Amino acid sequence: MIAVLVTGILAAVAIPAYTQYVNTSRARGASADLAALALNLENRFQLQLSYPVIPAGTPNSTAEFAAWAPTQSNYFNYAVRSEANAFTLTATGTGAMADCELSLNNANVRQATQACGFLTW
Repeated sequence: MIAVLVTGILAAVAIPAYTQYVNTSRARGASADLAALALNLENRFQLQLSYPVIPAGTPNSTAEFAAWAPTQSNYFNYAVRSEANAFTLTATGTGAMADCELSLNNANVRQATQACGFLTW
């Protein structure tokens, strides 16, 4: 009976900690996805001397970057908003990650909400 009690207490502590660890890991993966997408945009800028113009709210705004394949697409929705000389990339969590939002812009300003498990990356 004591073994069951100890196991229950350990599970009560370990499961939430593990869940937070997994969610933080997913958010870190999404931040790497944003960095890779930013490299695609910078490559386009080097070739054409401007970023592609993608207005805010454009559906499937990442479709223009066929070489980019996000690893965390099951947990995040990605969006691109860009003008000729600037861009902002966002990853918005879905499901268990719903409160997590990451952003990256052309000046390399990176932001994350508290729900991601980190604020800087």
